[in-house]
Amino acid sequence: MAGRRAMRTGGTGMRGLAAAARSSPALPFLLAAASAAALVGGAYFWVVVASFRLPDSQALGCRPDGEGSWAIGVFYGSSPFHLRPIELEGRSSANGSAWPVANPVLTCASATDAGYPSNFVADPFLYLQGDTLFLFFETKTTTSMHGDIGVARSFDQGATWEFLGIALDEAWHLSYPFVFKYENEIYMMPEGNKKKELRLYRATKFPLEWTLEKVLINKPLIDASLVQYEDNWWLFASDFTQYGTEKNAELEIWYSSSPLGPWKEHRQNPIYKADKSLGARNGGRLFMFEGSLYRPGQDCSGTYGRKVKLYKVEKLSKEEYKEVPVELGIEEPKKGRNAWNGMRYHHLDAQQLDSGRWIAVMDGDRVPSGDSTRRSISGYLGFLLAIVLVTFVGFVKGAINCYIPPSFWAAPARRNELSRILPVYRFNQKVRRYSTSLGRYITATKARLNEKTWSNKLFFCVIALLGTVNVCIAVHFLLGGNGTEEAYTHQGQRSQFTLVTMTYEARLWNLKMFVEHYSRCESVREIVVVWNKGNPPGSDAFDSTVPVRIRVEELNSLNNRFRVDPLIKTRAVLELDDDIMMTCSDVEKGFKVWREHPERMVGFYPRMIDGDPPQYRNERYARGKKGYNLILTGAAFMDSEFAFKRYWSEEAKEGRDYVHKNFNCEDLLMNFMYANASSGAGGRTVEYVHPAWAIDTSKLSSVAISRDTQKHYDVRTKCLAKFSSIYGPLPQKWEFGRRQDGWDK
Repeated sequence: MAGRRAMRTGGTGMRGLAAAARSSPALPFLLAAASAAALVGGAYFWVVVASFRLPDSQALGCRPDGEGSWAIGVFYGSSPFHLRPIELEGRSSANGSAWPVANPVLTCASATDAGYPSNFVADPFLYLQGDTLFLFFETKTTTSMHGDIGVARSFDQGATWEFLGIALDEAWHLSYPFVFKYENEIYMMPEGNKKKELRLYRATKFPLEWTLEKVLINKPLIDASLVQYEDNWWLFASDFTQYGTEKNAELEIWYSSSPLGPWKEHRQNPIYKADKSLGARNGGRLFMFEGSLYRPGQDCSGTYGRKVKLYKVEKLSKEEYKEVPVELGIEEPKKGRNAWNGMRYHHLDAQQLDSGRWIAVMDGDRVPSGDSTRRSISGYLGFLLAIVLVTFVGFVKGAINCYIPPSFWAAPARRNELSRILPVYRFNQKVRRYSTSLGRYITATKARLNEKTWSNKLFFCVIALLGTVNVCIAVHFLLGGNGTEEAYTHQGQRSQFTLVTMTYEARLWNLKMFVEHYSRCESVREIVVVWNKGNPPGSDAFDSTVPVRIRVEELNSLNNRFRVDPLIKTRAVLELDDDIMMTCSDVEKGFKVWREHPERMVGFYPRMIDGDPPQYRNERYARGKKGYNLILTGAAFMDSEFAFKRYWSEEAKEGRDYVHKNFNCEDLLMNFMYANASSGAGGRTVEYVHPAWAIDTSKLSSVAISRDTQKHYDVRTKCLAKFSSIYGPLPQKWEFGRRQDGWDK
């Protein structure tokens, strides 16, 4: 009975909708317009937005947060003024998942995967204990949505970190865990201004158990740092009760003979008061270098924590204080939102190791403060404007009407001479006159817009376009995450790869666009251009965020693509034709899959070699056969050490000669090299990743190598016969859709 009632109700609803459509001819048009906008918005999401999105570490962690998506990186150098990120040091992880390890080394996923769901990690402080490093930091929990103090440990000088747990958890927000040692005791002085006290904790069982030692100052001081200088201990902090221009722009100094107090205010307090760009708010631990004292501070202009500034203290006494800005010595990130610290970095802790070298930890964020709120507002405004436009079209076409009864504005009292002079009556009369005039104007406008003229058709086309654009804007801001194309972690770590492309003089215009786009992908460390023919450009000819190296070849040969290159500093290489454009997010997916299986070639263009004799088949054929056994190296990740040496081995010489003679099939030969190397073990040699979209820009010009598709396929079929006779057959097919994440469908 319930089912029958539902069917009758549904039928009535459909009949009612049909009747409404007959009574209002504009309704089908309105429904079609709304459906088209939704369809375009869905297509936009699938093609553009969906390829940018990254899965959370776990459902409870790494959520979009109004305070940002802070993470922590490690830097090394001969001095605190010559610090380089860990990826330039060439350090590899102990578990073999990164060659080299890349920043950030600690993220919200590190805490979340360890069972402590976190939205971000920030404010890192190091504590050195021999060869073991301890890292204390703020971690924003997803349950209370305030900061706790987390701790991690490293046995390899920061290349890998083990999240140990929460060191300090109070009922109020905690951050900035300044950790130091004094008289054989380890202390922590975290920021907890909500308590309106500056508290000092002592480790009872380092590093996870702490007890309150004492309250140092009864004042809501933030980002407090201690330093012993000459005969006193000095405390630098900011009063967070300030408002307006003074917030994040105030600095105070206190002094004492002991870090345990009592503390006295400096005579010049406040040192700073009104300029957020001066770096008044502390940005990490003060440090000594070559007899001078230096203080990191936060430049908060534009957004909170925009960058770290460094100051050299020239005068510090109980009566005077003077500091001057100096260069920090860390290169500014250039990849914007695609870099983990591309939009801001606000904390630095630099310390000297027993070896004499320096190590530093720094936090960074890829979005400015309040970015998630702004993106939500932009998204909802986009939907609102789209609804307004659809409503407007419906109103003009008669699908939506607005009717106000004239009696609505009538005075509640009887019409007598007294009621006519009442303010309410006079107001109602004015409203009725204005409503009547507005109604006539709307009626006339609707009549004019409903005329079947070319100008009116163009007008409605523009309205439809604006509606579609607003739907796409809404989808982008509400469903597109934070607008970044981030790197994926594998076994909790990030790494980098070298992008290698081969080109020549006639394709320089294409190469410039290629370099500009891919240099901004987060995991790209360097771009190597194999220059086969013509006058090479200088590396400064490109708009690139990473180094571009032009490798000029003496001989124009496709074999140059895989030439052994000792200057490549990463194990992973992405061989990518200069005429292929895809999203950085898709590239990052391929890199993650390769890191899972570095013994394979991982690429974006599958092919099926089938038949006897073997025939070269395209992706459509492979889809029909539901499998593939070859990956085109025009877009593929591989192990540079293994692949290049294998390709240039004596075993591959006959194949290389054939490639050079026919100027084709170098990718087929590489597939045979992989298959031949693992044929004894019967292992898998290739893996496919499906890009959201990819464009072949060579089709826009006359310089495509394989412009005659059939002729190109015939040549490759002959190559297959040649290589099969030398190296044996390729393995059987591998099915699509075997991965749980669905990236190979």
